[in-house]
Amino acid sequence: MAMPDMPVNVPVDDPNADTEWNDILRKHGVIPEKPPSPTPMIEEALEEARRLAHENRLEGKDLDELAELEDEEDEDFLEEYRKKRMAELSTVTTASVFNQVYHLQKPDYSRDVTEASHKAHVFVLLTSSHGTNVESRVLIDIWRELARSIGDVKFCQMRADLCIEGYPEKNTPTVLVYRDGDIKMQIVTLGELRGVRTGVEDLEKVLVDVGAVRLNDSRLRRNRKEEEDPADTKKIKQGTVGQDGDDSDWD
Repeated sequence: MAMPDMPVNVPVDDPNADTEWNDILRKHGVIPEKPPSPTPMIEEALEEARRLAHENRLEGKDLDELAELEDEEDEDFLEEYRKKRMAELSTVTTASVFNQVYHLQKPDYSRDVTEASHKAHVFVLLTSSHGTNVESRVLIDIWRELARSIGDVKFCQMRADLCIEGYPEKNTPTVLVYRDGDIKMQIVTLGELRGVRTGVEDLEKVLVDVGAVRLNDSRLRRNRKEEEDPADTKKIKQGTVGQDGDDSDWD
């Protein structure tokens, strides 16, 4: 039996209701199809989030932390992840090709800094031309320590007036961070950090901020402290170390 033509103005109480009448109206295009329920999509998104959280549960853990999880994790999966972490550590070691402070000469600046930054982050320290600048002396010591520990970053040093003619003494020390041929960050005097009390960890934070090292890099002093004395690190994170202490928390 043929379906009669549907009237133009058909009364519909609830076009989203699951009724036989609404099914007839949808079939003939009188009312639009019922929109799909968002519930399956929400459940799918939640399941995907749970899956990713489970897959990334070991991300950033060092080898000792992985050893502590042997009773909780699947042995084969844990061994595979341990191999992955060891490979990452090996890659960092292999990439440590600098491990010293490079004293720059102006004619070689483009080669030693700009061009070199296409292969690695290059940190340039422009120091005071006077030996009385305390902030410059602070950074020179920090530069040496960072160069020894973070060997895949190139640390360079040069007197500011020899690099840029007429560079204001009041703007020293200045830190320039190069990557891919461009300056990605500059720090003019330690007033942007903690003044003469600036320490290695303050510059390590800069390394993390510009992407030169990862936050969980075992070479960072803050991470070495956690391994050596987790209790003291916990106190630092809880703010029990005074503001005048040498430690700084930059989570």
